[in-house]
Amino acid sequence: MRTAGTYLLLVLGAVVTLAPFLLSVQTALKSPQQFASEPVLTPPAPPTLENFAELFGDRYDFVSPTVVTAQVVAVILLGQLVFSVFAAYAFARLRFPGRDALFWLYVATLMVPQIVTIIPLYAVFADLGIRNTFWALVLPYVFGHPYGIFLLREYFKGIPGDLLDAAKLDGAGTPRILWHVVVPVSRPILATLAIITVVTHWNNFLWPLVITSGRQWQVLTVATSALQSQYNSNWTIVMAATTIAILPLTILFLAFQRHVVRSITITGFR
Repeated sequence: MRTAGTYLLLVLGAVVTLAPFLLSVQTALKSPQQFASEPVLTPPAPPTLENFAELFGDRYDFVSPTVVTAQVVAVILLGQLVFSVFAAYAFARLRFPGRDALFWLYVATLMVPQIVTIIPLYAVFADLGIRNTFWALVLPYVFGHPYGIFLLREYFKGIPGDLLDAAKLDGAGTPRILWHVVVPVSRPILATLAIITVVTHWNNFLWPLVITSGRQWQVLTVATSALQSQYNSNWTIVMAATTIAILPLTILFLAFQRHVVRSITITGFR
């Protein structure tokens, strides 16, 4: 009975979690006439892709926000992985004065809410003349993040020192050790950091809303928000846009869930 009760609670939690996403997809597959005339939970009969075709048509033009979002996420992901690996390895394995104090001071910036830094960042980018540009979207995030560096540092500290010493005895320098030793054994945690980075910046809304204007550099979240305010009665189109935003993240997680599970066993070097 106890096991059955546990599974029942898990099933209920899964239903509550997945219900909004399933409702979004179901609504996106309905025609506006069916959505207006039938209860919300009624399945689409028949399912239609007209909302998606209209979303990417001339009226809404969701191709540009999708491409811009993909480009922003790709650049930020590359920068986060490269600079986080360098910084985390330095904090975990290299010795220099003030290393630990500098690390914890950097990690302490996680306590600062994003909203506090929005105005100073906006002022800096406006003075530099790069407001409403591609680089304005990526520069605040491309050089690493305290959470990502903390995550990798803890993992790197768990790598056996004998493994790194053996590479040093073979004449390997720090770049070679990073590329040929540390990165290969850290694939699970790097995959986890990649997923966190992609999800975070694919869903980023506040900074793109503040630093950009117009359609040229509009990302998916801002475009969907504008869609809701402009066409509030056409919920089938809005849900189609939401489904488009969710789909890549779902595919990403399904493809890399094995690495995410493996990364939980951070101390699993045997």
